Amino acid sequence: MPVRPLLGAAAVTLALVAAAPANAAEPNATVSVDQVARLAADGTVTLSGTYRCTGGSGPVFVSASLIHSSPGMTVRYGIGSTRAVCDGTLRHWANTGRTVTDTPVGETVRVEAALVELAPGSGLLPLVPRFHAEAPERDVTLVAP
Repeated sequence: MPVRPLLGAAAVTLALVAAAPANAAEPNATVSVDQVARLAADGTVTLSGTYRCTGGSGPVFVSASLIHSSPGMTVRYGIGSTRAVCDGTLRHWANTGRTVTDTPVGETVRVEAALVELAPGSGLLPLVPRFHAEAPERDVTLVAP
Protein backbone atom coordinates (compact mmCIF):
# COMPACT_ATOMS: atom_id res chain seq x y z
CA MET A 1 0.00 0.00 0.00
CA PRO A 2 1.42 3.45 -0.88
CA VAL A 3 2.60 5.59 2.03
CA ARG A 4 0.60 8.69 1.01
CA PRO A 5 -2.86 7.21 1.89
CA LEU A 6 -1.40 5.96 5.16
CA LEU A 7 -0.21 9.48 6.03
CA GLY A 8 -3.71 10.80 5.44
CA ALA A 9 -5.16 8.05 7.59
CA ALA A 10 -2.63 8.80 10.33
CA ALA A 11 -3.66 12.46 10.33
CA VAL A 12 -7.29 11.43 10.72
CA THR A 13 -6.43 9.22 13.68
CA LEU A 14 -4.93 12.22 15.48
CA ALA A 15 -8.47 13.45 16.06
CA LEU A 16 -9.02 10.28 18.09
CA VAL A 17 -6.17 11.13 20.48
CA ALA A 18 -8.27 13.54 22.51
CA ALA A 19 -11.12 11.06 22.88
CA ALA A 20 -9.03 7.93 23.45
CA PRO A 21 -8.15 6.70 26.91
CA ALA A 22 -4.49 6.93 27.89
CA ASN A 23 -3.72 3.32 26.99
CA ALA A 24 -0.09 3.28 25.98
CA ALA A 25 0.20 -0.06 24.23
CA GLU A 26 3.97 -0.05 24.55
CA PRO A 27 5.32 0.59 28.05
CA ASN A 28 8.79 1.72 26.90
CA ALA A 29 7.61 3.99 24.09
CA THR A 30 8.07 7.74 24.49
CA VAL A 31 7.26 10.87 22.53
CA SER A 32 8.18 14.45 23.43
CA VAL A 33 7.64 17.93 22.02
CA ASP A 34 10.40 20.56 21.79
CA GLN A 35 9.97 23.88 23.65
CA VAL A 36 10.00 25.92 20.44
CA ALA A 37 8.16 25.64 17.12
CA ARG A 38 8.98 27.42 13.86
CA LEU A 39 6.38 29.75 12.33
CA ALA A 40 7.07 30.92 8.77
CA ALA A 41 5.66 34.16 7.33
CA ASP A 42 3.15 32.16 5.25
CA GLY A 43 1.66 30.52 8.37
CA THR A 44 3.49 27.21 8.03
CA VAL A 45 4.23 25.71 11.46
CA THR A 46 6.96 23.15 12.16
CA LEU A 47 6.64 21.17 15.39
CA SER A 48 9.40 18.81 16.51
CA GLY A 49 10.57 16.57 19.31
CA THR A 50 11.88 13.06 19.96
CA TYR A 51 10.41 9.57 20.10
CA ARG A 52 11.37 5.99 20.86
CA CYS A 53 9.38 2.82 20.11
CA THR A 54 9.84 -0.86 19.30
CA GLY A 55 7.76 -3.33 17.35
CA GLY A 56 4.32 -2.87 15.91
CA SER A 57 2.25 -4.90 13.47
CA GLY A 58 1.45 -1.94 11.24
CA PRO A 59 2.95 1.44 10.29
CA VAL A 60 3.60 3.81 13.21
CA PHE A 61 3.43 7.60 12.90
CA VAL A 62 4.34 10.56 15.07
CA SER A 63 1.28 12.80 14.86
CA ALA A 64 1.18 16.29 16.32
CA SER A 65 -1.37 19.02 16.72
CA LEU A 66 -1.52 22.66 17.70
CA ILE A 67 -4.34 23.42 20.15
CA HIS A 68 -6.22 26.71 19.90
CA SER A 69 -8.60 27.49 22.76
CA SER A 70 -11.10 30.27 23.07
CA PRO A 71 -13.97 30.68 25.52
CA GLY A 72 -16.27 27.70 25.07
CA MET A 73 -14.31 26.04 22.25
CA THR A 74 -11.09 24.11 21.69
CA VAL A 75 -9.84 23.35 18.17
CA ARG A 76 -6.96 21.02 17.30
CA TYR A 77 -5.05 21.61 14.07
CA GLY A 78 -3.22 18.53 12.83
CA ILE A 79 0.36 19.42 11.93
CA GLY A 80 1.30 16.45 9.77
CA SER A 81 2.64 13.05 10.64
CA THR A 82 6.05 11.48 10.33
CA ARG A 83 6.59 7.76 9.76
CA ALA A 84 8.31 6.37 12.86
CA VAL A 85 11.14 3.86 12.84
CA CYS A 86 10.44 1.60 15.83
CA ASP A 87 13.83 0.05 16.54
CA GLY A 88 14.30 1.21 20.14
CA THR A 89 16.54 4.15 19.13
CA LEU A 90 15.78 7.67 20.37
CA ARG A 91 15.00 9.61 17.19
CA HIS A 92 14.08 13.18 16.21
CA TRP A 93 10.78 14.00 14.47
CA ALA A 94 9.53 17.15 12.75
CA ASN A 95 6.07 17.75 11.27
CA THR A 96 5.13 20.72 9.12
CA GLY A 97 1.66 22.02 8.30
CA ARG A 98 -0.50 25.10 7.98
CA THR A 99 -3.08 26.39 10.40
CA VAL A 100 -5.62 29.17 10.35
CA THR A 101 -4.53 30.58 13.68
CA ASP A 102 -3.21 34.11 13.82
CA THR A 103 -0.78 33.62 16.69
CA PRO A 104 2.30 35.81 16.10
CA VAL A 105 5.96 34.87 16.48
CA GLY A 106 7.02 35.11 20.12
CA GLU A 107 3.69 33.89 21.50
CA THR A 108 3.08 30.50 23.07
CA VAL A 109 0.71 27.82 21.82
CA ARG A 110 -0.43 24.48 23.24
CA VAL A 111 0.87 21.40 21.43
CA GLU A 112 0.36 17.66 21.80
CA ALA A 113 1.91 14.64 20.06
CA ALA A 114 1.33 10.89 19.92
CA LEU A 115 2.88 7.74 18.51
CA VAL A 116 0.00 6.09 16.65
CA GLU A 117 0.12 2.72 14.94
CA LEU A 118 -2.31 1.79 12.19
CA ALA A 119 -2.74 -1.79 13.34
CA PRO A 120 -4.63 -4.46 11.41
CA GLY A 121 -8.28 -4.49 12.39
CA SER A 122 -11.16 -6.72 11.42
CA GLY A 123 -14.56 -6.50 9.79
CA LEU A 124 -15.46 -3.01 8.66
CA LEU A 125 -12.30 -1.51 10.15
CA PRO A 126 -9.27 -2.81 8.24
CA LEU A 127 -6.98 -0.50 10.24
CA VAL A 128 -7.45 0.66 13.82
CA PRO A 129 -5.36 3.20 15.76
CA ARG A 130 -3.19 1.82 18.54
CA PHE A 131 -1.43 4.37 20.72
CA HIS A 132 2.15 3.56 21.65
CA ALA A 133 2.77 6.81 23.58
CA GLU A 134 1.27 10.26 24.07
CA ALA A 135 3.00 13.48 25.07
CA PRO A 136 0.94 15.62 27.43
CA GLU A 137 -0.15 19.02 26.18
CA ARG A 138 2.56 21.62 26.66
CA ASP A 139 3.20 25.27 25.92
CA VAL A 140 5.54 25.88 22.99
CA THR A 141 6.99 29.24 21.89
CA LEU A 142 6.65 30.20 18.23
CA VAL A 143 9.88 31.50 16.67
CA ALA A 144 10.79 32.68 13.18
CA PRO A 145 12.69 30.13 11.07
